[in-house]
Amino acid sequence: MTPSQVWIAGGYQSDFSRNITREGLDIGDLTAEVVTHTLDDAGIGAGDIDVVHVGNAFGQLYTGQGHLGAMPASMMPELWHVPATRHEGACASGSLAILAAMADLESGRYDCALVVGVELEKTVPGDIGTNYMSPAAWVGREGQDAKYMWPYMFGRIADEYTERYGLDPAHLWRISELNITNASRNPNAQTRTRSYPPEAFSADDTANPIVEGSLRKIDCGPLTDGAAGLVLVSDRYVERNPAFGSRPRSRILGWGHRTVGLSLDDKLARSSEGGLMFPHLRATIDDAFGRAGLGNVDDVDLIETHDCFSISEYLAVDHFGLTPPGESWRAVESADLEIGGRMPMNPSGGLLGGGHPVGATGVRMALDCHRQITGTAGGYQVEGARRAATLNFGGSTTTTVSLVIG
Repeated sequence: MTPSQVWIAGGYQSDFSRNITREGLDIGDLTAEVVTHTLDDAGIGAGDIDVVHVGNAFGQLYTGQGHLGAMPASMMPELWHVPATRHEGACASGSLAILAAMADLESGRYDCALVVGVELEKTVPGDIGTNYMSPAAWVGREGQDAKYMWPYMFGRIADEYTERYGLDPAHLWRISELNITNASRNPNAQTRTRSYPPEAFSADDTANPIVEGSLRKIDCGPLTDGAAGLVLVSDRYVERNPAFGSRPRSRILGWGHRTVGLSLDDKLARSSEGGLMFPHLRATIDDAFGRAGLGNVDDVDLIETHDCFSISEYLAVDHFGLTPPGESWRAVESADLEIGGRMPMNPSGGLLGGGHPVGATGVRMALDCHRQITGTAGGYQVEGARRAATLNFGGSTTTTVSLVIG
């Protein structure tokens, strides 16, 4: 039996600049918003949904609310009785929800899946909110000296790049600047209305202070409230609904998914002989490209990658094969990553510019790729885009997912 192809019928992203709690709303209200508008964009009624998958990483910590697989049915009675599951894989939670929905459709179990990623992170002061994400590392076994766990961990990755290959922090700041510039064209991006002086992208200790280790403020993604949704359908659904064929849609051409141990030290030790710093990350990308029938990175037209920190995108550049290992700076200096360049990376603004509501990020990435492929990305459209790739990871690249959408 040939697995069914998986189509993206449509989707929705909330405005990532909002503070949901200050609006007097909660995670249920945001879930209702994303479900309603996702179905509207896909042109599919709630009665057609066979299964729901929800990506959320830290709901209990930020909101006190667990059991979030049940939230769509709680807010939309039409989804009562529809099977639903919550997925947690730190920052890759949304992508895991997509993979689970794909498996449902490919197996023939269901034909129409709703995928929702949702996270509130502004319910507490920023220093507390930052530390609420610490459990995605190996608690008690790494980062014990960190004030802020994830700036500390990715600062260590930046330090490792420096030791192995050499690293100019100006290249990291340029990545942040590029993503913030792209975000200014995105009506849902968190930073789109913010202004940054030139000193914010420099070693100025006032405009760009050190946060942890070698990472400065501009290297670090902001805390974000937000949600994103997709409707995925099978070939069987398309065949039963001829009118659906006239709607803009894209297809998930390939996928990769790898999980390794929690410890960053263990990951670095496995690549200590040289080459790529995280071989499992490259393997994830290769799996996605292989399943899509693609030869290399130049067979896609853009990438939406994980840039929770500037070093995260820097490492994505060489792991995608845009440069040799340790030479990501070449793509930064040559403007390869800009819209109109060899390989536009994060034309949406990514996480640094667009925002990073953790459980929603993987879903948002796939939605932006769908919009690029269907020519509906608006001000950040990559002209002639036919295929796009995502790279979404949780922890210190512990859980990694890549999709190819075309």
